[in-house]
Amino acid sequence: AVLSGEPAAWTTLFEPTANRSCTKVVMTRDHVVLQVLDAVRAQVLHWMLLDAASKNGTQWVSCGEPEEPQLAKVSIRAVNALGDNQVWLTREGFLEPPALYLARLHRIETPQHRWLKLKAAAPAFDAAGLRVSQRWATSKDGTRVPYFLVSHDDGGAVVPRPAILYGYGGFGHSMLPRYLKVEGVGWLTKGGVYAVANIRGGGEFGPEWHQAAVREGRHRAYEDFAAVAEALVADKVASSAHLAAEGGSNGGLLVGNMLVKYPKLFGAVVCSAPLLDMKRYDRLLAGASWVPEYGDPRNSSDWAFLRNNSPYQLVNPAVDYPSVLFLTSTRDDRVHPAHARKMAAKLEANGSVSANHTFFYESTEGGHASSSLAQYAFTAALKYRFLGKVFGLSLTS
Repeated sequence: AVLSGEPAAWTTLFEPTANRSCTKVVMTRDHVVLQVLDAVRAQVLHWMLLDAASKNGTQWVSCGEPEEPQLAKVSIRAVNALGDNQVWLTREGFLEPPALYLARLHRIETPQHRWLKLKAAAPAFDAAGLRVSQRWATSKDGTRVPYFLVSHDDGGAVVPRPAILYGYGGFGHSMLPRYLKVEGVGWLTKGGVYAVANIRGGGEFGPEWHQAAVREGRHRAYEDFAAVAEALVADKVASSAHLAAEGGSNGGLLVGNMLVKYPKLFGAVVCSAPLLDMKRYDRLLAGASWVPEYGDPRNSSDWAFLRNNSPYQLVNPAVDYPSVLFLTSTRDDRVHPAHARKMAAKLEANGSVSANHTFFYESTEGGHASSSLAQYAFTAALKYRFLGKVFGLSLTS
């Protein structure tokens, strides 16, 4: 009807809201399957097509929601889109190793035999006594910002522990649950707490969540992250002295801003492959391609807001900054290592306290990320050794 120019009768199957967005659509022979984020909780919805040959046209019937953990990341794809009604589903959580399921979609079926678990990765650590929750913080402008928290079951008691707060907040990238294989071994089982902030700039609530923190709105991502950190301290999850901010790439810019704007809120910062000099970022490697996200520093009106989010320009000689570890690579072909090099040098020249609290490591291997498991393991060990030193912890086995 559409191709012939005749009016078409459309059926609305899903409508996004402020807290709910569709991240993927999969078609099978008789079903349409949607991968949905509802307040950053995973859902899979599907509808069955009936009466395809009827004179009355097609009819879609909702088949409900397959049973699955909410605090998890799921991904779906059709087994044979034209031939059957089966889909693959992969699922993982912060404490749940990745697993592969096969789903046979029907209109009426009990959840107990809807999903067939085919394979799961072996656990990397003992997750007994650990729990996952979702909490909310209130940002400076009143926006509610969700975050995931992986903590210890302390029998109802409030026991502050060393904590890592991880974030990204850019390019519409959603920070969803993933199995914490390395963090579990190196941090959680040693008594630490791990949090992930779903700040603006990401895609957790659709395009508007991302667009709220681009260009002149970039400060909102940083205010969101700081609000989550303040909530962790207020709830006595951790003290500021034992709270670390961690991020890489665009997340390195995020935690670089935490370092210079909120030096009293964090006891340590782990800043990987970071952008830090926003005055010159567009002239280095892939930087020019990110101008729509950050703004153009060569444009005076853009620089007026960019300079307020450029950590290198915001270093203040009168401020003693928390301990920071910069991680970069000589072969990084996206974010030039000069960002981390210059920032470390500037902090070292800032005075005796900041100089003694500034650590820098540049690998000559890999690129924007580790190129081998050995390099990844070394960098992770370096990070936890740094945090152990700063927080006075023993994180070695």
